[in-house]
Parts: sequence; C-alpha cells; structure tokens
Amino acid sequence: MKNNFVGETLISLALIGLLIFFINPLDLLMPHALHPFMVPFLVVLFIIFTGFLWKETPGDERDQLHKFIASRLAYFAVITILITGVIFQSFNGEVDPFLIIGICVALLAKILGLIYGHIKH
Repeated sequence: MKNNFVGETLISLALIGLLIFFINPLDLLMPHALHPFMVPFLVVLFIIFTGFLWKETPGDERDQLHKFIASRLAYFAVITILITGVIFQSFNGEVDPFLIIGICVALLAKILGLIYGHIKH
C-alpha cells in the first residue's frame, strides 16, 4: 500500500507540474512552441497514472474508506471547477464545449460506477 501511495503521489505531482506548463499564460515557464513536444510525455504520464488507479486494491475497511473519501473529494472538485468554468464563460457569451462534455462524462461515469457497484456487490 505504501509503495502505491508514494508512486501515485509522485506521478500525480508530475502530471500537475506538466499541466501547469501547458497553461503558462505569461510565457514565463515554457514557450508555446514546445507544447507539441510535451504532449507525448503527458500521454505517458497519464497512462502510468491510470495503471496505478486500476491496480489499487484497498486492504481493509479503513483503506477503503480513505479511497472513498479521496474519490468523492476529487469528483466534487472536478465538477465544481467545470461548472464554474461554464458559469464564467456563459457571461462572455460562448461556452467551451469541452467543459460541457467533461461534466457530462463525469456524471455518466458516476452513474455507471454506481450501477456497476450495485450489480457487482
């Protein structure tokens, strides 16, 4: 459990760092010309991160509770940020379709996860 925690944390921090380079509003961190070269690295990090997610198996009820709490907080944070983005962009008159798609995918994944959990257990 501890090795997975450290590995997942390091991969998550690497993903966050790389994604911050993509935002780069003032061109201080990374020139936009290098963004195409960062995309394969982003894909590889995401695949490794996904491997950690699929491989995790909580041992006891306490580990399971910690995973549930972390998942619920992550879900709430992502939906909140996406809906905030929709609200702010609606004031400008044009909403990015990826925000809407992201919200719909997250909600559908949540529903499918609940159905799967209900059928499986």
